[in-house]
Amino acid sequence: MGPVSRRTFALALSTLVTAPGAAAAPGGAAAAGGATAADGASAALGAPARGGAPAGGGAPAPDSAAAPRRAATELRGMWLASVDNHDWPSKPGLTAAAQRAELIAHLDRAVRDRLNTVIFQVRPTADALWPSPHEPWSAYLTGTQGRSPGWDPLGTAVTEAHARGLQLHAWFNPYRIALHADPARLTASHPARRHPDWVVRYGGKLYYNPGLPQVRAFVQDAMLDAVARYPVDAVHFDDYFYPYPVAGQSFDDAAAYAAYGGGFTDRAAWRRDNIDKLVRETAARIRRIRPGTQFGISPFGVWRNASSDSRGSDTRAGVQTYDDLYADTRTWVREGWIDYIVPQLYWNIGFAAADYARLVPWWAEVAKGSRTRLYIGEALYKTGAAGQPAEWQDPAELSRHLTLAAGCARVRGHVFFSARDLARDPIGAMARVVADHYRQPAQPPR
Repeated sequence: MGPVSRRTFALALSTLVTAPGAAAAPGGAAAAGGATAADGASAALGAPARGGAPAGGGAPAPDSAAAPRRAATELRGMWLASVDNHDWPSKPGLTAAAQRAELIAHLDRAVRDRLNTVIFQVRPTADALWPSPHEPWSAYLTGTQGRSPGWDPLGTAVTEAHARGLQLHAWFNPYRIALHADPARLTASHPARRHPDWVVRYGGKLYYNPGLPQVRAFVQDAMLDAVARYPVDAVHFDDYFYPYPVAGQSFDDAAAYAAYGGGFTDRAAWRRDNIDKLVRETAARIRRIRPGTQFGISPFGVWRNASSDSRGSDTRAGVQTYDDLYADTRTWVREGWIDYIVPQLYWNIGFAAADYARLVPWWAEVAKGSRTRLYIGEALYKTGAAGQPAEWQDPAELSRHLTLAAGCARVRGHVFFSARDLARDPIGAMARVVADHYRQPAQPPR
């Protein structure tokens, strides 16, 4: 999330949902990382926008207290974003002891709220939160890219999470290099400086070119080094594949398309194939390196609008992952290429352009009959936030989400963005979720 936080970014996202063709500035997950998945983690965080009554088919769910969900097995997760110091560490340059204490506090909060999974962003911008032989230490740790923090955050996170009964999913952003557009600001040994032909400047940021086979091989090597070193429970990608569209700009991959795009009807089909290959190859390599490790992806919540494709959702989103990010998320689920999917459904029940009550059943139908488990990404960061519509000022909105989703057998859990919002919980929305739905512990699906 850098210059754009999953939450600042979220404000921009409303434009993505309501205005077709509008530019999105992914900042960082699920824009952290996106998240603004934070990083955007999400970066594709859902767009805040004017709420409204469900348009013709998504009736609001009854108050969750009346029908609490009880499940012995369900995923209850949170994203822990490091990009731009969104969640952790709180600022660069803290001592190793202070960083470790903050990390442990986030894990303890997850246990307190009876969560069972932490999705920890360990490669936010072509860097690393472990001693990687491929990429430099993240500047979000020390303030200087390449400088060792004096300890191993990922190794510690895995050990401490497991000691608390938590799964630890290692969250990677495959192609983002930097939240700025100046290669000279990268450490001298950075792979992007050694291979400038791999790099595309776009929207004020730097990205690796997904159309180059050597890039695809390198980013897999860089990410999967962590899987070889640590018993992580899953590899997790957020919503950033090709970058979110920026009005008036084009992603310059013409030379790569000329070299490798033969046989494709158009550049869009070639780009989707590049991302499909990344997903399939990563899945196969995870199975070889550490059998039993899961592979999950958290995309922006709209695959395609029904107006674009009869198989699409009853939405009017300005961004569609298939068309704009070249991520065919529906196919990944239907073909069983991934173990789980967490669509970022960061909109309230009744939001006209992208109604939570319509999107959950749509995703459940997509997952039906596949081996891919469905979890739902929840916009905890919107609750009580300034500028959000009335629905997000109601502490019961998120709890109603879980009640509604409980009516879809394919929904196996929820993930909340993000850790700092779990800690703050300004209007008690997470406390309400815990009281209504998480009264007893649950084991994550395996």
